[in-house]
Amino acid sequence: MQTQLTPWAQQLPQAEQAEAILRSCVHCGFCNATCPTYLDQGNELDGPRGRIYLIKMFLEGKATSELTQHHLDRCLSCRNCETTCPSGVKYHNLLDIGRAALEPKVKRPLKDRAMRVALTQILPEPARVNALLGVARTMRPLLPSSLQEKIPPKQNADLTRPAQRHSKRVLMLEGCVQPAMAPSINAATARVLDRLGISVTPIAQAGCCGASSFHLGAQEQGLEQARRNIDAWWPQIEQGALAIVQTSSGCGAFVKEYVDLFRNDPAYAERARRVSELARDLVEVLEEQPLEECLNTQTRPRLAFHCPCTLQHAQKLGGRVEAVLTRLGFDLGAVPDSHLCCGSAGTYSLTQPEIAGRLRDRKMDALESSKPDLIVTANMACGNHLNGAGRTAVKHWIELVDQYLSA
Repeated sequence: MQTQLTPWAQQLPQAEQAEAILRSCVHCGFCNATCPTYLDQGNELDGPRGRIYLIKMFLEGKATSELTQHHLDRCLSCRNCETTCPSGVKYHNLLDIGRAALEPKVKRPLKDRAMRVALTQILPEPARVNALLGVARTMRPLLPSSLQEKIPPKQNADLTRPAQRHSKRVLMLEGCVQPAMAPSINAATARVLDRLGISVTPIAQAGCCGASSFHLGAQEQGLEQARRNIDAWWPQIEQGALAIVQTSSGCGAFVKEYVDLFRNDPAYAERARRVSELARDLVEVLEEQPLEECLNTQTRPRLAFHCPCTLQHAQKLGGRVEAVLTRLGFDLGAVPDSHLCCGSAGTYSLTQPEIAGRLRDRKMDALESSKPDLIVTANMACGNHLNGAGRTAVKHWIELVDQYLSA
């Protein structure tokens, strides 16, 4: 579409990228057909095409208002639209540019600002998340149901990890919220990889991938967290680490974008490129391994798999976990509209709870339509959000595989 950025907008670091993305959109509206918020709200401004127009008008100096910010905030960043778009519009990049440019222009209400500051200060730090969870679990009976459903019970799971004993070594992003809310996921991953002759080298200095801060308007904070990870991993990369494994698909999608985020940073561009090159979702590692040789013959439960948006739309790995689970003898039921978001979307379930709740209930209806014994997913945040419905139990797929390892 024809675009004329204002002199101010032309000075933005990503001005050329924003203009190129805007020009690549052909107004077809195919994106709206698969956009969860458009389908929920029925409002053009709550679909990708409408948001593209809003960002265009803002960068052309025609609109700067709370309305623009309101509709950009409602976007899940699920990237469903990018899978649908016939023109290859890089919508999520334009959204990041628009949000970052708009943030200093429109003052948020105090409650909104306070929540975003709290989230960016707490979520990236596992110790703070742990402390908050401890208080929340103690106070849980006194909290409203809308908050109770977001507080997972403390896990009583096997958190042991094998010693490093194999020549094949990988790194693993430990994460920020996941070690506090679901530490069993990374422990199970380490055990399964060990059984396959691969050791996980722990890097304590690597933590949050940076996505939560980056998408909450604190982009420089998110980039600094990414730099910390690159610095922490680099010595082991130089020593021959085979991959950087992500057990949460949202983190994996962001780490794979380090190459683009630091493209113009001379101090980090080359190392970021190498980190993104080594980044692997867990399924990319395990699908190449003889997993079936490691599992016992116990009766398998009937499953439904929730494929996170960051796995199928961002990383383009849809169907890969399902293929591994089927190969291992699990019976997977069909999931209608499996391309649609569950409403978790990182912190979205906290900042937009009403929409997130409706999307979750619809997703649970779809997942339960095949009458599964258990629902599995590839993203801890999705699992916690879906479990908040109090319906069929949801866990990470690697925990299930670990459960069936032969003695």
